[in-house]
Amino acid sequence: MKMKDLCKEERPREKMLASGSKAMSNGELIAILLRTGYKGESALDLAQRLLSENNGKLARLTDIPVSKLCSFKGMGQNKAASLMAAFELGRRFMAECTIDSNAVITGSRPAYEMLLPHFKGLDHEECWIVFLDSANRVISRDMMSSGGSNSTVIDNKMIIKMALEKHASGLILAHNHPFGSSRPGKADIRQTQALKEVAGAFDISLLDHIVISQDGYYSFADEENYFL
Repeated sequence: MKMKDLCKEERPREKMLASGSKAMSNGELIAILLRTGYKGESALDLAQRLLSENNGKLARLTDIPVSKLCSFKGMGQNKAASLMAAFELGRRFMAECTIDSNAVITGSRPAYEMLLPHFKGLDHEECWIVFLDSANRVISRDMMSSGGSNSTVIDNKMIIKMALEKHASGLILAHNHPFGSSRPGKADIRQTQALKEVAGAFDISLLDHIVISQDGYYSFADEENYFL
């Protein structure tokens, strides 16, 4: 069925203008972004098929690499670009909402929740640092590097330089495993120990290293041997 064959109240754009975005299903919102369908199916049909092939989960849809999204039957580059732009705006909105200059990090969970919007949907590794004052209040969070699908560079000298410039007393290191387990590898363990020792020489505490994956996160600080 084509979109024009739907009654006016059922067409996604008209429905949103009349009832507001909160009244819309996920498929209807995606259909507005897609604009057109594919070979006998409406934009709404295409949106529903796209969701269905991802178990109806927006989280799974946002995790699809752009190359795979472009190759999805009926999508193409223009439609994929529209979806990717919407997903990125959503991530940036969530990142802004979690920024609080007075936020105090009390454990791995609030740190993970604050950082997750930066990593959601990435198909490559990134390294981020949260800089904290002596009361564990967030000074800033900054991306330090962006790498490939299974590695990224962690520059200890640059991290310490920025920490001193920001008068930070504590650090939280975070990076992601886009396609694997959140369990740290040997290289992650070595890097954590190296940064901890370098930071300690400047009286700066590495409070945690959080590894984020699609399934959750791993916190070095939650391991009882980390501070030994």
